[in-house]
Amino acid sequence: MPETATTDATDVSQPWDQDNQAWWDWYVSLADNDGADAPVVAAPPLPDVAIPSDDGVIAELAKPYPLTDDQIAFFQANGFIKLKEVFSPGAVMKLRAELIRLLKAEFYVDPDTGAHDRFLSLEMIWPDNPLLRAYVLSPRLGQISADLLKVASVRLYHDNVLAKQAGCGRTPWHFDDHHFPLDTHDVVTAWAPAQPIPLEMGPLAFAYPLDVHKLVDAVTFEKTGTGYDRGVAEVFARGGVAVDETEFEIGEVSFHHNLSFHTAARNRTDRSRVVLANTYYADGARIVDAPTMVSGDWQKFMPGVGPGDVAASELNPICWPVEDGA
Repeated sequence: MPETATTDATDVSQPWDQDNQAWWDWYVSLADNDGADAPVVAAPPLPDVAIPSDDGVIAELAKPYPLTDDQIAFFQANGFIKLKEVFSPGAVMKLRAELIRLLKAEFYVDPDTGAHDRFLSLEMIWPDNPLLRAYVLSPRLGQISADLLKVASVRLYHDNVLAKQAGCGRTPWHFDDHHFPLDTHDVVTAWAPAQPIPLEMGPLAFAYPLDVHKLVDAVTFEKTGTGYDRGVAEVFARGGVAVDETEFEIGEVSFHHNLSFHTAARNRTDRSRVVLANTYYADGARIVDAPTMVSGDWQKFMPGVGPGDVAASELNPICWPVEDGA
């Protein structure tokens, strides 16, 4: 964020003092939803596919996913890439069933048929859930992340179960750099939808090339209101910045850099847009000296690690390369 005079509206230096769901409730309130009153439409039927066993998922996600030089170059230049068939259709639908179960247990509501218009979130599920561990610590996702970043080894920052319910509004324009209190830009988030995402459901949309983040350095982040979201949108519109907003096929996963500006439209369907988002970073990174409220409850993800320390708690395992015997 740029160096500007701070006010009560722009001072984010204090740590976040509430839970993760409260953070998301606050964050989506920063999105400009003017003119977003289009009616909710029926989502396409979910695919009817064979569901693999837990062992089948583990075996699938341990297999490598070779990247081409052109794919790596595209990511390095543009800060994002969408890759098809990272997960099989069966692995996607198995993931969705488990995420829906977890969301029901936490929020006492079916994300698809219960109270709408909310952005539901769960984090740090993998330590106590063997099935989710297979997806989160997946050697395949770790390998893709390391290859895209051109680093030798990556650790997990955290998992993130995200459910944008029917009718829920936009996700504001943002980049993840100030969400992660890490002293490196070698950070990537694997955004894995748990169903196909048509345009009406609000797929993730990316501004590119990567360095467009420099265009909005002067837009001041505000912790209330929609000024930052509108300011970024206006700068991008004036500058003719390209935006990739396309549907996600089943099994397609996007990977975005921590400097990649992205957003997502309102979910205009009658089904929740459920996603597993895992963030990975280069081994050896440290925590910045002064994390802010925008980093949320980051110490939940790195217990026992403090500002300036190497970011490597027991909850941040190396996901790639796979250690012998792991």
